[in-house]
Amino acid sequence: MKGMKKSPTEECLYLDFSHRTEGCIFPLHTSVTLFLLSYCDCKIFKVCLVLTHESTDSSLLKDVLSQDLKIQIISRQELPPIVQNCCLPAAVEQPDNFCRAGLAVVLRHIIQKSYDADPSKKEILELLGFKKTCLKACAEVSQWTRLCELTIPLVIENFLRVSSQQPLVIPIEILQLEKKFSEPVRVHNDDKLRRQKLKQEKATKVGLPLPKQKTKTKVNTQETSEDFDSSFKSLELKVAFSKLTVQEEATTTNREPAHIRKAKASDLPPLEHVFAEGLYFTLADIVLLPCIHHFLVIICQKFSEKLLEFPLLTAWYQRIQEVPGIKTAASKCGIQFLHLPELLTSSNEQHPNLSEVPDIEEQNDPLFVGGPRPTMTKLMEKGIEVMFSPHPCPTWTLDWNGLPAAVSPKEGKMSIDRALRKQQQLNNLVYVVKNQAKPGDRIVDFCSGGGHVGIVLAHMLPSCQVTLIENKELSLIRAKKRSDELGLNNIWFIQANMEYFTGMFNIGVALHACGVATDMVIDHCIKMRASFVACPCCYGFIQNTSKFSFPKSKQFKKTLSYKEHMILCRFADQTAVQLPPQRRLIGKQCMYLVDLDRAKAAEECGYSVQVISMEPESCSPKNNMIVGVPI
Repeated sequence: MKGMKKSPTEECLYLDFSHRTEGCIFPLHTSVTLFLLSYCDCKIFKVCLVLTHESTDSSLLKDVLSQDLKIQIISRQELPPIVQNCCLPAAVEQPDNFCRAGLAVVLRHIIQKSYDADPSKKEILELLGFKKTCLKACAEVSQWTRLCELTIPLVIENFLRVSSQQPLVIPIEILQLEKKFSEPVRVHNDDKLRRQKLKQEKATKVGLPLPKQKTKTKVNTQETSEDFDSSFKSLELKVAFSKLTVQEEATTTNREPAHIRKAKASDLPPLEHVFAEGLYFTLADIVLLPCIHHFLVIICQKFSEKLLEFPLLTAWYQRIQEVPGIKTAASKCGIQFLHLPELLTSSNEQHPNLSEVPDIEEQNDPLFVGGPRPTMTKLMEKGIEVMFSPHPCPTWTLDWNGLPAAVSPKEGKMSIDRALRKQQQLNNLVYVVKNQAKPGDRIVDFCSGGGHVGIVLAHMLPSCQVTLIENKELSLIRAKKRSDELGLNNIWFIQANMEYFTGMFNIGVALHACGVATDMVIDHCIKMRASFVACPCCYGFIQNTSKFSFPKSKQFKKTLSYKEHMILCRFADQTAVQLPPQRRLIGKQCMYLVDLDRAKAAEECGYSVQVISMEPESCSPKNNMIVGVPI
């Protein structure tokens, strides 16, 4: 009916489906998503399983899928065009121009939509963790996100695939996860909690009784262990399960004794893991549970002696079953929990092999002492000097006064001065893109933020298809609102990490993509043989990652070490207006050298590349523009 609000059921959720085995749906990303839908009791999505092969047999799904879910089986050709450009899982709003893609983004969206549909379910929102940041950072930046979102599901899928044919090899990533569970927990109030733990330990030693608290669960109490209070064997467990319970009566907090208050931080006992991220049950636990369950099924069936290597994982696996709602959600998804023997190894008595397992978190080099001059001199001796390419048209500008109001950055609710500088930045990018674009071209605005670049390009180039890709949901929603005001019909919005965008395109742009995000944009463009226009930012955040190592180009690698290159990156950030002129000049030179390394690396891949300074330079302290065209 006209005038009625759009029904939430109009949002479609697309999940890959290749096959199932022993109660497990492949790929595991699909198993995880279905498990979250069951846990949240979420029925607001139309769920479509997308066959990865036309011959896939879907007849055996009934016994492992929730009967509450209405699921449709479709082929990849039936996907909306925007989804065909993305990795699944993906959620799409009507009219099929706003898509969320990638496991972490989609799961976070399901949680938010489930809570919005029923705000009484506060335990669902708690899955997003402290400040709602659980698995929010992209996998390229966060080692933890990469482990949960990509690595663990993929290695366990492979483990399940080969375990019956080949000698058992435990994936190193599973051992890393076990080791992660042995590390001390860090939470925002850990000093207070560690002092409480110290008090508890001292009381236990002298045989003093500790006060008990009466609790009742927020949800179905039948699902918790029979003697719920017996779970409170430690301070960590008490704190962890307090999130899942509500106090019947207020408890008075007495001031800690002086010897507890004055204890040095180094003398306080560490907090131990209860759940995957520490003390609290979060989305990370939801992601890991189906994966670890199917891993443990194979271990118990065929290699039970190996179970001793995972005391912390098995303890977590058993503990997570006590969380209200988990057993019901698992049974709806065909997960029959194992009854494992209690392993006596504690986090302080790890399996000896764990000491040889590399850490998940890579240690970055410490901050460097000294200035950039020796490094710059070293480059000059090799013939590498600061020499910007000339700007193709420094005085060109869009007719901002003649454009619709929603095209202007002023619509982004920024100050007049900042809006003017943003317009100047856009003049530079739009000029370069307009001179490269041909009718029918696909243009991608990576790290699009509120859509300042993409919306201008979509308005100025109506014969081109423009796609905005951004990981921050609120920014993309603001961009879509501006686009709707303009009535643009040549624009797509994709909330995803850029590696989940798999579509073909001709030109990639990025205005102030932070740190290695600029390198990810250039790399994505090179893989697609697309032109690129990138304005880097946050040089100080540049560091080696799983995909990139610095310096990038052969010429720079022959001359500089990683540490020397990082000196350039650190000083490249020192271009702020309030700094002394000489310091800003050195910062500008370092910016050029870092971007020249990026340019030379692209040239080695068959590109013609220029490093240009935007005009006027006052438009931004980060005013470099790297322009690359495939030869």
